[in-house]
Amino acid sequence: MSSVKNLVASMIHFLNDQMQNGGLSSDAVESLEVAIQCLESAYSVSGADESLRSNTSLLDMYRDYTGATDDGDEELPPEASPESKAEAEKFKVEGNAFMRDEKLAEAVECYTRAIAHDGRNAIFYCNRAAAHSRLNNYQQAIADAKQALKIDSTYCKAYARLGLAYASLGQHEEARDAYAKAVELDPENESYRNNLQQAQEKISASPFLMGGVPNLGPVGSMLANTDLMAMASQVLSDPNMQNVLGNIVSGNAPGNGNAMDALLRAGQQLAEHMQSSNPELVEQLRRQLDSQNNGAPDGAPPAP
Repeated sequence: MSSVKNLVASMIHFLNDQMQNGGLSSDAVESLEVAIQCLESAYSVSGADESLRSNTSLLDMYRDYTGATDDGDEELPPEASPESKAEAEKFKVEGNAFMRDEKLAEAVECYTRAIAHDGRNAIFYCNRAAAHSRLNNYQQAIADAKQALKIDSTYCKAYARLGLAYASLGQHEEARDAYAKAVELDPENESYRNNLQQAQEKISASPFLMGGVPNLGPVGSMLANTDLMAMASQVLSDPNMQNVLGNIVSGNAPGNGNAMDALLRAGQQLAEHMQSSNPELVEQLRRQLDSQNNGAPDGAPPAP
């Protein structure tokens, strides 16, 4: 029952937030008040019970589950009153203190309360994105950073935190784009430049280069060698070699019943056949591999 009560409490907190910051009419607010009273009565839940309050708002849970990003034409919350802004600022300061003390869940909670009082302050979302990232909640961090940028498209720190979340998920191209925007807005920031460079290096080191062109290294060079591929095709078409490979696949390899031994023998037979059939091609292939492994240009002797 505790999970049900937690869910109901999240619903009550969401409705309270809508009453304060949803820009609703007085009739709508009155209806929500009745709904909250009904929920509290039916489930014996009090909206003031902090032990039932989730670290993540119900709206954030919905966004995480559905993948909704709020990138469409949804309007921003209405401008908060001076009193609400002052209260929100208190929660932000408290959240910052929790961040310094590594109390990250508490920091998320404070920033969430700040947002409940003033949903048009990009700093609150950006700070919560930082807390989410340190909790490894990267999808939530991305959602918060995007919301901050929806409010302020020139907020370079939000781009940096968006890049960090993407990089942590291994989405290096998205991280590069976010960091590039941060550098564009703040070109003197060394941290942003370093992060952009790291993202670019990650992309370059990826098994696939930009534009979808495979970067297969030595394997790619071997596959591009038409003489080698022709020889491999000839060897594999040999009935004896097909019989050896067939035994490996079926698990009936000769010897001690060890498929790995049979595979090694097959590889040895293939190498011997290639060496006897075309030793010049084998030597060319060996030089090519040595060159690539040692970073030397074609035709240069391998490094000692």
